[in-house]
Amino acid sequence: MTTSTTASTTASTQPEPWADHDRRLALGAGGLLGTFNAAGLLEASDVHVAARVGDLGGETDDRVLLAVALAVRGVRTGSVCVDLTTVAELAPDLPWPEQATWLAAVAASPLVAAGAVRLEEPLLYLDRYHRLETQVRDDLLARVSAPPPEVDEPALSAALIRVAGDHFSREQAAAAEQAVRQWTTVLTGGPGTGKTTTVARLLVLLADQARRADPTHDKPPSIALAAPTGKAATRLQEAVLGELAGLSAADRELVGSPDALTLHRLLGWRPDNTTRFRHDRTNRLKYDVIVVDECSMVELTMMGRLLEAVRPQLRLVLVGDQHQLTPVGAGAVLADVVRGFEGDAGSPVASLAENHRSTEDIKALAEALRAGDPDEVLGVLRRGGTEVEFVETTDPGPALQDDALASALAVRHAAEAGDAPTALAALDRHRLLCAHREGPFGVRHWNRQVERWLTEATGQPIYREWYVGRPILVTSNDYALEVYNGETGAAVLDADGRLRAWVSGSERLRDYAPGRLDAVETMHAMTIHKSQGSQAERITVLLPDDTSRLLTRELFYTAVTRAQEHVRVVGTEAAVRAAVGQQAQRASGLAGRIRDTRRAARHADERNGAETDDG
Repeated sequence: MTTSTTASTTASTQPEPWADHDRRLALGAGGLLGTFNAAGLLEASDVHVAARVGDLGGETDDRVLLAVALAVRGVRTGSVCVDLTTVAELAPDLPWPEQATWLAAVAASPLVAAGAVRLEEPLLYLDRYHRLETQVRDDLLARVSAPPPEVDEPALSAALIRVAGDHFSREQAAAAEQAVRQWTTVLTGGPGTGKTTTVARLLVLLADQARRADPTHDKPPSIALAAPTGKAATRLQEAVLGELAGLSAADRELVGSPDALTLHRLLGWRPDNTTRFRHDRTNRLKYDVIVVDECSMVELTMMGRLLEAVRPQLRLVLVGDQHQLTPVGAGAVLADVVRGFEGDAGSPVASLAENHRSTEDIKALAEALRAGDPDEVLGVLRRGGTEVEFVETTDPGPALQDDALASALAVRHAAEAGDAPTALAALDRHRLLCAHREGPFGVRHWNRQVERWLTEATGQPIYREWYVGRPILVTSNDYALEVYNGETGAAVLDADGRLRAWVSGSERLRDYAPGRLDAVETMHAMTIHKSQGSQAERITVLLPDDTSRLLTRELFYTAVTRAQEHVRVVGTEAAVRAAVGQQAQRASGLAGRIRDTRRAARHADERNGAETDDG
């Protein structure tokens, strides 16, 4: 089956040549690989992998090796494959092979014959990612096509009335009811559309159905609330429990106490393997219901591992906003799944569109960003008000200082008093978000600047990495300490005057000796990528200049939608227009695979039905 493509290559400006001694320059590389590397489109790692694959597979054709290097580059930059008919748009001035002969050369390559790379014209995959994409398609469609669960209709109708209350719209009720009738649900919607409200009530409906199906089993179903980061898992658990608190005691008892876990903890980390987990097809997960939040952050590999570890009779609910930033790793699974099922009568996708928050201006800004309308985005920003503010400047310091310093002082004062819960709560009152890590618009620069402001305000210079009130962000998983990527914390004085690092995890606040935490960074400012899965009352978004390659609509939208009450955008009109005008799409075949397979299955059913009628 030929799979159609549904996404183009990653948006980018014209690459710039590497400097003579740049580590990304592959010394001695010749031919097309050398030319494309010197121009800045390929990095040394792309060139070396392609050359090694060519050596092992007996391929010497420069055009084929270029295609392989571009496939490697694609994975490195977030794509699952490379579209050989559109990739030239990345750098039109380079000496690209003629398209028809290029495709023919790749198709005839011994690398394709050996399965080292897979060509589904015009898409070229590294074998591993072709297998992953196919597996995700197969596992997802197997769940969607399975006979639906049995439903106690009178009980469902009664439970829908019982959990409705004042904050459960018809749209949300329809999504929850749809989820009860299927094994897998993809629940999508922007900020304020009530995804968590829907999830909480859905859990009551599922627990009620389980109790009706087996009245002798009086224990709640086992439920996991999972997310890519510990912070997102904690936020999901807190929000769900908050929603359940407004329901009856009987309904709360039906649901019990769901576990909050990172996806890595859910699947079971293995110290001997970075891409495999303890739970897989031979050791399925024990849970009855798994809800995965922030699915826009879930890369293809992780989604593949999750789908192969869930039992067929487990209820799987994937929750997210497909307009947010794509994962750090390869793939854009949530967006691909939504596109793949678009217009499908048997779709597992339940979309929420009605916004229930009172933040009308933030809502209008998010909608303008989704629509890709730069004039409307600027109009909303310039109207101002209590929720949205636009500071048009090329000198961001004065605009950033008041909120950033006030936030840092609030954390510090609580930390000096030994009040860890208050210090950590202060972190969520204001957040400074940057697109870059380095440079004048980057996190590293503004972390240092806030520390200078702190020194001026307190009269106490900061000489060491660890100091009282230091806000921290965990940047990788430490399974021994049970500290996970995305969790936040602060350095707090204990009763004996010693500094302790307190971290807000998915189950409780935990404290550690600072020296035990290796993978943490200061968080007076954080990247927009790292902010996914978290929220703050007030958000300040620092836009880089309009030439930034990282400046995309998805990045801007993700930053804006972290705000609960107020968002301030600091930058220029040119930067806003650049962000709205550039989308970070990724090359992938998953949406096309889903759509093509579903279409083929429908046609087969129609043929079988016609043959039966004729018989």
